[in-house]
Amino acid sequence: MNRSELAPLIDHTALGPETTPADVRNVLEAATEHGMNACIPPYAVEEAAEYAPDVTLATVVGFPHGQHSHEIKRREGVTAWQAGADELDVVINVGRLHAGEDDTVRAEIAELVAAVPIPVKVIIETALLTDAEKRRACEAAVAADAAMVKTSTGFAGSGAPQKRRGNGGATVDDVDLMSEYLPVKASGGISSYDDAMAMLEAGADRIGASSGVAILEGAPE
Repeated sequence: MNRSELAPLIDHTALGPETTPADVRNVLEAATEHGMNACIPPYAVEEAAEYAPDVTLATVVGFPHGQHSHEIKRREGVTAWQAGADELDVVINVGRLHAGEDDTVRAEIAELVAAVPIPVKVIIETALLTDAEKRRACEAAVAADAAMVKTSTGFAGSGAPQKRRGNGGATVDDVDLMSEYLPVKASGGISSYDDAMAMLEAGADRIGASSGVAILEGAPE
């Protein structure tokens, strides 16, 4: 896959706790130059929509732990859409999934999907889930009419070791499993062209990475 084919599949990302407005502008400028999308913090969406009107903007909801109330997630998503977001990446409540409250997980996603006219990607946080839980999370996303499922926030690796079931980021096996249900955004730990291609070949439709430019630089022209 050459650079022009790969670029629209990348959400070039800046979502760290210290992300500054200057960091966001740098991501937007790189996205504009290379033809990528951008995934940025909610606080920056309105300014970003004005700064880079031609860039597809994704932002996050309930990030990074997913433990906000239904109402807060819905309001956060609506606010982001009204500010100019083109897509939303919402984190599920992993604790409720662990507890077997799948209907609550589904209802929460469905409330957000119904509240906005833009695609909602569901971050299931694969590193914290068993394979059976990953399937249940994907089933909830399908039942809620979500547009995509996403592997990771990239922050799960900081959790308690006994709770971790993966490496905190995207894996080929997880992408393969998730692609049985919905289009997949592979995110977390993808830093090279080879990484990105492995995810795409496993069934991913989108790549989320802070290394978008490096990924493209490794692609054939």
